[in-house]
Amino acid sequence: MHNDLDRILFNEDEIEARLDQLAAQITHDYQGLDLTVLAILNGSLIFMADLLRRIPLPLQLDCLRVKSYYMGMVSTGEISFESGLLPDLSGRHVLLLDDILDSGNTLAAVIARIREETSPKSLKCCVLLSKQKSRVKALEADYVGFKIQDEFVVGYGLDYQERYRNLPLLGILK
Repeated sequence: MHNDLDRILFNEDEIEARLDQLAAQITHDYQGLDLTVLAILNGSLIFMADLLRRIPLPLQLDCLRVKSYYMGMVSTGEISFESGLLPDLSGRHVLLLDDILDSGNTLAAVIARIREETSPKSLKCCVLLSKQKSRVKALEADYVGFKIQDEFVVGYGLDYQERYRNLPLLGILK
């Protein structure tokens, strides 16, 4: 699968080092608070597992399935929630995890739905990658693993047509 990559952006050691830094910051910020992590699947699965193992706080975890790419390399702009109900987030400090902040459509839709249907005490976002580009929605993540150029990235949970998620690195397809 590495032969399909044009280049590697971040190797496994670089990702692990950055996760240590993110976990330390999140642990500091949520010390003593009731934290609920809500991860957007499937892309954030590996990121979520590796990050949360580094956070020594009691927390609740739930997942949400949302789609916007539909087997292509560009977001369609159409967001579909594959699971009907949100977990009860009332009175909780919520940390929303996603793999990548691209157009902003997916995170904006999830944030709007959380705010409409629940009453969290606070709501912040953490993304593994944030593309440096103009966004359809004015949105920035509170915690960012890496800032990258506007390129199509695979590996470490991110896919192209459901492939490459299991790569232990982040790279650009040929």
